[in-house]
Amino acid sequence: MFLKLCTFGLLTGIIGGFIGATFAIVLSFVINLRETSPWLILLLPLGSIATLLLYRKFKVDNHRGTNEIIRNLKNKDRINAIIAPLVFVSTAITQLFGGSAGKEGAALQLGGAGSSAISDALKLKGEQRTIFIMSGMSATFASVFGTPLTAAFFVLEFKSSKKIFSLALIPCFISAMVAKKCASLLNVAEEAIHLNRLITFSISTVWKIFVLAIGLSLLSTVMCFAFEKVQIWIKKFIPNSFIRTFIFALTVVILTACIGDMRYNGSGMNMAINAISGSAKWYDFILKLVFTTITLAAGLKGGEIVPTFCIGATFGCFFGGLLGLDSGLAAALGIIGLFCCATNSFISAIFLGIELFGFSILPYIVIICIILWLLSTNDGLFENRFFKSPILKKLIKH
Repeated sequence: MFLKLCTFGLLTGIIGGFIGATFAIVLSFVINLRETSPWLILLLPLGSIATLLLYRKFKVDNHRGTNEIIRNLKNKDRINAIIAPLVFVSTAITQLFGGSAGKEGAALQLGGAGSSAISDALKLKGEQRTIFIMSGMSATFASVFGTPLTAAFFVLEFKSSKKIFSLALIPCFISAMVAKKCASLLNVAEEAIHLNRLITFSISTVWKIFVLAIGLSLLSTVMCFAFEKVQIWIKKFIPNSFIRTFIFALTVVILTACIGDMRYNGSGMNMAINAISGSAKWYDFILKLVFTTITLAAGLKGGEIVPTFCIGATFGCFFGGLLGLDSGLAAALGIIGLFCCATNSFISAIFLGIELFGFSILPYIVIICIILWLLSTNDGLFENRFFKSPILKKLIKH
């Protein structure tokens, strides 16, 4: 069994690594094209309609993205293999024309649907099939973002079965590490962020981090509510899908024109990096949240994870500065904290902090993750998380 699990990790790591790296290369190309040809933003409404037509043609226009992959995985249901090429193309469309969405959610869907098709070809059943798919998801996430430990544990935290968690640990880890190596062979850059200054641990800073965590918890609640509920409400008010997607994509274009630049378009990783350097305006996190909410309401694909990084970083940079925290430290904790709270990913959030920022701020990372995990209400971006907060929801019920 051990050898089979290692084989799963190696196979999915190679296949998922090269697929994810190809995906990252294509996205890099279309993003560069958009940045050199900003007029492409005018075609976003047409891109949103093209996305709708693609999903409708293959009868998956009601697909719920990553959450549907998670649900299918948990219930051992079939995952439609057509999702893999569709999410590849549709995410490229979103990035090419300036939608405000990420790429990691798409990478998880790409890995889940692709590895599901391979597992069917290999005639895998039951737990073996589930583990194989989880390994594939770890691979594509790691190859796109360059954080293998985060990728492995993020996928492991999808399942609520302790047995699956234990069995999938080795293949997910191997898969993520192999995938990262495959991506590096294709010169896919890692998303490493550097604070560029020494941060020493101070007890007096802890209470400020506690206040920052409360702010991030409230922000997470608003953000998750906006990302999910706005789409539901809009479908009731504008039932015609074509009219709805055109109006909201056009709204992104109009807002971009009103602002006068495209810093709120795309994933927002550049804004997050600027925030780490101490550069963020007080309204950046608000506008990024608005842009991403509208983009998702338009039905454009990509994911919410990197926009979450951007929102957390810009909020942390501004709000942390008001508290007297180092702006770079606060922005870094904003990224990790909002990710932890919005995804209920306690372990992977800590690994994300280590892989992005190193060990210099690890004590602060652990502190803010513990606080935000305890403050989490479990109503985050993703369903069926393994580790759920045991405290806040019980207090709310009482």
